[in-house]
Amino acid sequence: MGFPALLLLAVYPQHITPLHRDPITHLLSSPNSTVFVGTPLSSSSSTFPGKQLRSGKKLVVMARRLFGLEEAIRIQRERELQPKIKYRRKQPLRPGRVSPCLPVPDEIPKPPYVSSNLLPKLSSEHQIHDAEGIAKMKAAGELAARVLDYAGTLVRPSVTTNEIDKAVHQMIIEAGAYPSPLGYGGFPKSVCTSVNECMCHGIPDSRQLQDGDIINIDVTVYLNGYHGDTSKTFFCGNVNPAHRHLVKVTEECLARGINVCRDGASFKKIGKRISEFAEKYGFGVVECFVGHGVGTVFHSEPIILHHRNEETGFMVEDQTFTIEPILTLGSTKSITWPDNWTTLTADGSPAAQFEHTILITKTGAEILTKPLQNTVIQVYNQLSSTLPDVCCWIP
Repeated sequence: MGFPALLLLAVYPQHITPLHRDPITHLLSSPNSTVFVGTPLSSSSSTFPGKQLRSGKKLVVMARRLFGLEEAIRIQRERELQPKIKYRRKQPLRPGRVSPCLPVPDEIPKPPYVSSNLLPKLSSEHQIHDAEGIAKMKAAGELAARVLDYAGTLVRPSVTTNEIDKAVHQMIIEAGAYPSPLGYGGFPKSVCTSVNECMCHGIPDSRQLQDGDIINIDVTVYLNGYHGDTSKTFFCGNVNPAHRHLVKVTEECLARGINVCRDGASFKKIGKRISEFAEKYGFGVVECFVGHGVGTVFHSEPIILHHRNEETGFMVEDQTFTIEPILTLGSTKSITWPDNWTTLTADGSPAAQFEHTILITKTGAEILTKPLQNTVIQVYNQLSSTLPDVCCWIP
């Protein structure tokens, strides 16, 4: 369940950057880019070797930044040359009736936030585990993966998102776990169901799924004091090629983000890899929702940005956090319904999301919420070869 970056403004303003779609605009507006925007390269008239060396360093920085600009220009040109694929736009998403919260047996341990309707503050604690903690994280992740797989089998036309919520709720409590979203900041349901243009945090209701919908189901379980968090976007019936392409690229973006993770790696590499692949196909990366540390606490540091960024910080062995990119076929700006949860793309363009909880190891990352029967991450060369070269959303 993604943490909303906008709620971090008051306490963590350094984590938030303005929304942007155009990589060139982003580079030109960056405070670090003034060296090549309207500013001449300075040089020293002195012949002292030391000063010449300092000038040489400036030239190196200049070359690096110019390379980034050239890469952004190349990406934009590729996007402009892509032919546009049109399709019939679906009816806008409308809220349905939300049924009362489902009960949880008293004997099932509940996370501390359940006793309050206030949205918990982001914990500053990085969650790094000992052997017992890792074992419990794996158990929570495995249960979350099983529940998500089961929820996906329920996706078909005429099924309501409320019916999916009821089935997920029952499976979780039968396993002796608590559905983490239920009661988190007053969230009224046990799972998030985000359909079509809903970026995330969709509240299950009486709306029936339609043929051609895409739906992200976000499952988090609280088992033995630890949270396991995962989500996936599913196809409902006959989904058009543009939507299928968006979903495939989003899943691949998650794979590429995970692939750079290991002990000592910088967090900013995740956003760089995700953005590079998304931009290749002309998709936007949503910035207002982020990944997060997860463990005994639902949402904690580190904040995982899915777009290009210059945030500091490095991964540590035995640390757990989520990566959960959201891609759109149009605008990355958002609007939120009066329920204060359901968040949609501002222009009504479809959105897709995938999420895993991962454990950092010395040599890589272990996915704790991987599916049981099929491989979690395909080798990206194999997946990329199945992706069409072009796909654009046209309103």
